[in-house]
Amino acid sequence: MKQIIVFCIVALAVMVGAAAAADVSQGKCIQYDKQQGAITIEEFDIQFSPEAPYGRPTGLESVFNVSKAMIGITPQPGDILRLAYNVKGNEKVALKVMNVSKQDLRKK
Repeated sequence: MKQIIVFCIVALAVMVGAAAAADVSQGKCIQYDKQQGAITIEEFDIQFSPEAPYGRPTGLESVFNVSKAMIGITPQPGDILRLAYNVKGNEKVALKVMNVSKQDLRKK
């Protein structure tokens, strides 16, 4: 009986953790409008290589609501950004924005 209870608790914890996980997108900053609280990026794929260390451009542009997001180094057009976000309705609401090109952890 104890094993069933422990299994149920673990299963519930896994489901709650999965529900709290955010999606991640990475790409080149096209525009950052601080007044509107929006960032537009050209999304990159995950085909990393020495020529494309952040992935290759897909041509897909996405707009993120960043009005309540934690933003690290201020994004500028051309910077490579990584955004953790949740989808609410038709809107991508960013939780965190990391300026990868100016805060590249691989160089440390």
